Amino acid sequence: MIGKIKVVPLAAESLGVRSMCTYIQTPDIRILVDPGVSLGPRFGLLPHPREYVRLMKCREKIARFADEVDVVTISHYHFDHSTPTYTDYVWNFSDLEAARQIYREKVVLAKDTRSNVNASQRRRGWMLKSIIKDWVKDFIAADGQTFIFGDTSLRFSLPVPHGEIDTPLGWVLMLTVEHEGVRVVHASDVQGPISSETLEMLIAQRPNLVYVGGPPLYLLNYRLASSVLERGLKNIGKLAEKTPTVILDHHLLRAEGWREVSKTVFEAARKTGHEIVTAASFICEENDTLESRREMLYEDEPPSEAFNRWTALQEEKRRREKPPI
Repeated sequence: MIGKIKVVPLAAESLGVRSMCTYIQTPDIRILVDPGVSLGPRFGLLPHPREYVRLMKCREKIARFADEVDVVTISHYHFDHSTPTYTDYVWNFSDLEAARQIYREKVVLAKDTRSNVNASQRRRGWMLKSIIKDWVKDFIAADGQTFIFGDTSLRFSLPVPHGEIDTPLGWVLMLTVEHEGVRVVHASDVQGPISSETLEMLIAQRPNLVYVGGPPLYLLNYRLASSVLERGLKNIGKLAEKTPTVILDHHLLRAEGWREVSKTVFEAARKTGHEIVTAASFICEENDTLESRREMLYEDEPPSEAFNRWTALQEEKRRREKPPI
């Protein structure tokens, strides 16, 4: 608990999947933040069976919490942050019923699909809204808006870059949940933040806890310059100096060397008596970064013949057929 705000990460890279899905509860409102979970391509390999087992368990956990919430928030329309309505058992373990269980009878506060949005997310957001509009209580563009529930406020930022300024990945919303002067900020996919302007916006909230996605170390020297990585890590350190608790997870933990690369960040927090933890550590579980160990998993735990036959299916058929795990 942070004051009277309960924060429960439900799925994350430190918990073996791609996600920042979080349950937040105050005395006034129960919220499911970024209700997506997925896996991704790495090392030229499809996810290992153990990753699919974890993905399925996270889907089940998110569904259980979704049954209890009043509000669902969506920071942007990448599928590790919002559940799509179509069937895909390769990357998202999603189908229409999984989406229905998450969104039905909820107030959905989401990234606007008409402004500050790139083409792919505009299309994904439009498709999601058009299909779930008859299930939900309301679907509201939340960019820059504040919503009051009793003594709790949900404050959404104006759109900020998905990492660097002018990134082709588009924009995301940050969410501040405040109750009795205590503030929790969920800052998905700001990647550090890499943007110093986004850092200033975060610090200006004077949060007691920030849940932030780190820079994508696994893309270093491919789509991420070393100077940009260093800026993202430096900004996390600045954030930790001002914030009692920082949950650091997501893109950063997709690479094996994340702990060594970010050791100065953890030191910066300790010097001020603050703490940085992963999502797993925050809920007192062990870090289990399965994606970064995918090659080793295939070597140490060879998949069954049935699983190998599934991987050999044509892509469209594979998407519609659950992996034999």
